[in-house]
Amino acid sequence: MATITGAPGAVLDPTQIVRWRETWSRVMGGFVPHLASLEETLCSVAEAVRGRTPGRVLDLGGGPGLLAERMTRRWTDAAITLMDIDPVLLALARSALAGKARALEGDLSTPRWVDRAGCGYDLVTVVMTLHYLTPAQVRAFYDDARRCLAPGGLLIVADLMPDEGLPSLMSALNPAPNEAAAELAWAQWWSDIGEVEVLRPLLAQRAAIFGERLPAEFTAPASWHATAAREAGFGEVGILWRCGRHAALAAMV
Repeated sequence: MATITGAPGAVLDPTQIVRWRETWSRVMGGFVPHLASLEETLCSVAEAVRGRTPGRVLDLGGGPGLLAERMTRRWTDAAITLMDIDPVLLALARSALAGKARALEGDLSTPRWVDRAGCGYDLVTVVMTLHYLTPAQVRAFYDDARRCLAPGGLLIVADLMPDEGLPSLMSALNPAPNEAAAELAWAQWWSDIGEVEVLRPLLAQRAAIFGERLPAEFTAPASWHATAAREAGFGEVGILWRCGRHAALAAMV
């Protein structure tokens, strides 16, 4: 059995944790086409840019820790830290990653997350998270991310980033064919989680956090993100991966 941090006396069977995280993986796969390709590209580039395995990795908005766990298996000597604001997802991550990676609470809408995470990271990743922030908060995020990277460090941001050079094509891809099904799967996942009695204290915490914090649903072209990263002091900046309206931006210190 696994104790759920933040919910006194809350215990979940490890098989339940596996099931919730596997279902989450399928839900996210519905939102991000070819998610496995994105993750493989992300990891391969991180290895190539330094000519070795990254020593310190920070996965922001890491949810229940699926990417972080895969990175711990790939980079067995790396010190990997996950950060998220959602107490339910953090509980699942901490239960699954105990002894493998750190899992911290942090709010990317304020610069205080850097103080919690620390600095000197070789790689910082943030996947399908920045759209929750406002444009001003995203600009500030790029400043904060640069501060927490080591010299020669790499930031990879993956999110909805349409290509403004292809407006007709981007419009034709919006919404994606599977988007409605993914939204339903997301709602069902949270509905099912709400039936888990031992998680209700964490669900109450989550409601308090997000009750007045609606997602900004900020979707900017890749060029906007590239400009924001350069203005924050990153040197080389460009698109690393694309699938339709989703893209991954790489920015190097």
